[in-house]
Amino acid sequence: MGFTPKLNTVIRCIAAASLLAGSLFSSAAVAADEVNVYSYRQPFLIKPMFDRFTKETGIKVNTVFAKKGLVERLANEGRNSPADLIFTVDVGNLSNAVDAGLTQSVQSDALNASIPSEFRDADGHWFGLTNRARIIVTSTERVEEGLITTYEDLAKPELAGRICTRSGKHVYMNALIASMVAHHGEADAKAWLTGVKDNLARTPQGNDRAQVKAISEGECDVAIINSYYMGAMQSDEEQSEWAASVNIVFPNQDDRGTHMNIAGISMTAAAPNKDNAKKLMEFLASDLAQSMYAEQNHEYPVNKDVPASGLVRSWGEFQHDTLPLSEVVKHRVTASKMVDEVGYDG
Repeated sequence: MGFTPKLNTVIRCIAAASLLAGSLFSSAAVAADEVNVYSYRQPFLIKPMFDRFTKETGIKVNTVFAKKGLVERLANEGRNSPADLIFTVDVGNLSNAVDAGLTQSVQSDALNASIPSEFRDADGHWFGLTNRARIIVTSTERVEEGLITTYEDLAKPELAGRICTRSGKHVYMNALIASMVAHHGEADAKAWLTGVKDNLARTPQGNDRAQVKAISEGECDVAIINSYYMGAMQSDEEQSEWAASVNIVFPNQDDRGTHMNIAGISMTAAAPNKDNAKKLMEFLASDLAQSMYAEQNHEYPVNKDVPASGLVRSWGEFQHDTLPLSEVVKHRVTASKMVDEVGYDG
């Protein structure tokens, strides 16, 4: 398997990193009754589903978790990798694995039936398993209802000094900006991003929860966050006050709908347990696993036949953007360059 010089440089840098000092699969893990997963998702979020899969099938799931570096690790291991699946947040991470030649196509009627086409790769290289809406939250005290109904509204001059976001280079923001390029073209998207940058209350910083905290403390009035963070904060005694300080806006309900992103999965190119890996993928898209996801993670099931949790349903129904994420990821590089060009991160 060949790699670009740039990727080889990354591999050499990553090879000696702490990731390789973590949990490793033994040679015994490549077995007929096991499947091996490299995961960017935190273990407590996915272990219940993996345990249920093992109970249903007798197939053990071995997991290596890391916050970053798994794509580079797969590349470094090449054909000798013990990993069968890579489990990631954000479609961009899945796209990186595909672009590096580290995945293979999976043809599955069950997956195609459960997962809408906009949330899976047309060639079967990646499949979304949960959805998260990129919502706007506004101060309950300082933002009048109806002032913001679209992403485009974030560039309104009357919002000057009132918006907080995380870094424009973060994958969640990158995907939103890329979707704006996909819908409006590069020039209009750049003008929009410039307008949002001009309206920032502070230099982009922190995670999505930090933006809501900033609203609760009066530092800004408006923020962009992933929807599941609202569920996490509402369920946390210490952070529920932050969540109570904002209203949820699902943008663009009168036109294209709210931008969505996914957590998803790909089968690795070197998967030694392909049959078991496919069974796990299909299980994770099933009604049972999707229901478990919904209750555990405050995310939207990608399977349209499975309802969201009661807490998530309390936010109301909304229309989501049906533009395939495979189209959005085509503009990721442009979106990243645009962040630099407008000086979004300061």
